[in-house]
Amino acid sequence: MKAFLLAAGKGTRLLPLTLTTPKCLVPISKKPLIEYWFDLFRRYGINDVLINTSHLAEKVKTYISDSPGRLNIKLTYEESLLGSGGTVKKNWDFVKGESSFFICYADNLTNINLKKMLEFHNKHKKDFTLALLRVPNPKECGIVELDESSSVVSFNEKPENPVSDLAFAGIMLSGQNLKNYFPERDYFDLGFDVLPRVTGNASGYIMSEYLLDIGTYKKLEQAEEDIKNGALSAGKRAF
Repeated sequence: MKAFLLAAGKGTRLLPLTLTTPKCLVPISKKPLIEYWFDLFRRYGINDVLINTSHLAEKVKTYISDSPGRLNIKLTYEESLLGSGGTVKKNWDFVKGESSFFICYADNLTNINLKKMLEFHNKHKKDFTLALLRVPNPKECGIVELDESSSVVSFNEKPENPVSDLAFAGIMLSGQNLKNYFPERDYFDLGFDVLPRVTGNASGYIMSEYLLDIGTYKKLEQAEEDIKNGALSAGKRAF
């Protein structure tokens, strides 16, 4: 199975650390963030991974090349960021013909059970499945409304008046129909430009495992403490 791992962000809220370290290589308990994703992919049989790079791309390339044999990794460089959707569009040939594949945001730390999510996806037979989790700050997230059958009724990025506390967790399963929702331009964002339009063709998988957005020093410190307390193995909630 294949996955996009979107990792090109600059990590501006983690300055000055990210002046010299790509966000995806920021260490958490002496282990780069991206390595937690590699562990997760290996655990669930996702062997082919495309990673986009931009800021400090050579450092990501060196890290990958110095650690051979773990996964089949393809790196793609973006001189100018394409956005989460633009990256998938530009590299569509990577998943051409795949019945389903994952798209994951690399700035999250998680131990989500991808096997259970795939089983849910296959059972509900929608074009897309979005991993969701309940959050205390819905105005800061992409918020999803579900009906009683777990179908996505609405998706709104950072709404002023949230209709629920179910946030998109930055992990989704997709099939070939995703390309039908791409705008003609090169740069676009999944959360703002694509996901609000897939309602009716998407299901929401409410995850129960750990997930934390490593976007600030406070979250980085929380991740360190959570790992010490066994959060990744115990499946505790965070966000």
